[in-house]
Amino acid sequence: MAEKFETSLAKLEDVVNRLESGELTLDEALKAFEEGVKHAAICNKKLNEAEKKIELLLKQKDGSFRTEPFKLSDI
Repeated sequence: MAEKFETSLAKLEDVVNRLESGELTLDEALKAFEEGVKHAAICNKKLNEAEKKIELLLKQKDGSFRTEPFKLSDI
């Protein structure tokens, strides 16, 4: 079963905290970094999937509404 976004984000935050602590050995830091990259990729994939599902509801000058795909670059 695919990992939930929130789960991967929490694990990524934990990895960042461990790396920032400065208490890991080089081997532990490399392993944590690899784990972080994995969770970052999962989060990125989930966000991209969500972005494809979101549509903007735009009000037209005549008062009607239309939808168009949402693009992160629109922000």
